[in-house]
Amino acid sequence: MNSLSHVDENGRAVMVDVSEKAVTARQALASVKVLLGERLLRLLYDKALPKGDTLAVARVAGIMAAKKVDTLIPLCHPLSIHSVEITFSPDFEKGSLHIEASVRTADRTGVEMEAMTAASVAALTVYDMCKGVEKGIIINELRLEYKSGGKSGTWRRQEER
Repeated sequence: MNSLSHVDENGRAVMVDVSEKAVTARQALASVKVLLGERLLRLLYDKALPKGDTLAVARVAGIMAAKKVDTLIPLCHPLSIHSVEITFSPDFEKGSLHIEASVRTADRTGVEMEAMTAASVAALTVYDMCKGVEKGIIINELRLEYKSGGKSGTWRRQEER
C-alpha cells in the first residue's frame, strides 16, 4: 500500500516538497451537475433571472476559484495557472446543467484540485444566482474526469456519466 504523501512519520500533516520534481505540462478536467428543474433551467438560458447572466458570472467565479486553491485548501501548492475554461451543457429534459472545468499549467504538481474547485464554485455560483427563484437546487457528482502530466501520466475516468 502506498504511504500518504501529506503525512509525516509522526502522523502530522505536511506540505509535500515538490522542489525536485520536473516542470511538465499538466491538465485536469473536472465536472459537476446542477439539478435545477426544467422551468428554472429555461429561465437561466433565457437570461430571465433577477440577478442577470448567471452563466457569465459562474464562468468568471470558476476561473477566479481555480487561481485561489492554495488559499482555500491548506496543503495545496501555489501554482501558475495558464488556462482555465468553464463550459456549460444543459439537459432541458432532465432539468440539469452539466459544468466542466479544464485547467492547464506547466509546473511541478498537478491541477486536479484547481479543476475540481473551479467546477464546484461555478456550480455554487449558479445556485446563488438562482436561489431567489428556487432554493431546492441540488449540486452533485463533482468528480475528476481526466488528468495528464507528471510522473503518474494520464488518467481518464472510465465509467459513463
